[in-house]
Formats: sequence, structure tokens, C-alpha cells
Amino acid sequence: MLETLPLLPFLMFAVVASITPGPTNVIVLSHSARRGVLATVPIILGACGGAALLVLAVGIGLGGALAAHPQIQHAMAWIGVGWLSWLAWQIWRGPAAGIDAGDAASTSARRPLGLAGAAGLQVVNPKTWMMALAVVSVFAGDGADSSHRVALLSLLFFVVSLPCMTTWALLGAGAARLIRSPRHMKRFERLMAVVLAASAWATLLP
Repeated sequence: MLETLPLLPFLMFAVVASITPGPTNVIVLSHSARRGVLATVPIILGACGGAALLVLAVGIGLGGALAAHPQIQHAMAWIGVGWLSWLAWQIWRGPAAGIDAGDAASTSARRPLGLAGAAGLQVVNPKTWMMALAVVSVFAGDGADSSHRVALLSLLFFVVSLPCMTTWALLGAGAARLIRSPRHMKRFERLMAVVLAASAWATLLP
């Protein structure tokens, strides 16, 4: 099966799709800046796992159903953008808090997204849907072994996306070293809220 799989082009695609800015990347960055890399691991695993499962779901038949009903795709995109916009608003209006490893209250002021929440985020993330549709249409191919190819592509995407998402978490942790006061953290979080909203609405552009 590997002999017929365009492995290098797919790996390049997976890296670009995973590491380029998007709603999930922004959330990982913001969460890591406030709580640290280790606390962001469940979000990374949930986001990468959710995206991989979405590739699998699209490949085993959901993609065909969506292609046959473009109005459903359109509605899902608007629902996703609405949910991400609400999440950006929550980040914008959240209370300011400094980064202090010894201050448990400051790091637990807002409930973290968590593994399940990050996986669910992929369901409403238009960028992830477009990525999954592209993977299946470009790399899965046709034939009797297409389902096996989709499963392999889903697994490979999970493996590739893990270090890409971790890179964003490391960037967030690095930014936290420069942001110690509540005022500066609030400015950073509001910047992340704007970037999150912008990245969500950008998925609706033609």
C-alpha cells in the first residue's frame, strides 16, 4: 500500500496544513502562554486526534455526502465560524491575570478546553474540514484499497500534526517568559482573540 501512496507530497501537505496559522494553532498558543506546555498537551492530543478522525470519517463516506449536499457544508461552515467567534469573545473578555507558576488561582481562572473539547473543536473548524476533504480527494485515490489508504493517511496526519502543534505550544511558552504582568497578558490574549476570529472568518473567503 505504501508503494502506491504519494508519501512525500502528502507529508509536505500535512506539515503545511498543521503548522500554518489557524484557529486551533491560536488556541494552543494562547493556552500554552497562560498555563504552560505540559498543561496544553491534552489540547494538542485532542486537536490532532480529532483532525485525524475527521480525515477518516470523510474518507469512509462522509465526504461524498457533503459533496452531494453543498448547502450542508455551507451551514456547517457558518456554525463553525460562529462558535469560534464566540470562543474568541470569551478570550477577549476574560479576566486579566499574570503568569506566575506559584499562583494557582491565576492559572485556573478559566476552565481549559481539554482533550475532548479540542477534539470537538475540529468538528466546527472549517479549516479542518477543508483539509480533510483535500486529503481524501487528492491523496486517497479510488479502488478496493481506498479505505485502507484513508486509514493510513489519517494515522500519518496524526503523527505529523503532533510536532507541528507542539511547536505552537512552545511558542506560547516562550511568549509567556516575556509577559509577566496582568496588563501585558491581557493585551496578548486580546491579540490572540482577534487573530482567532480573523482566522475563523478567513475560511469563508472564496
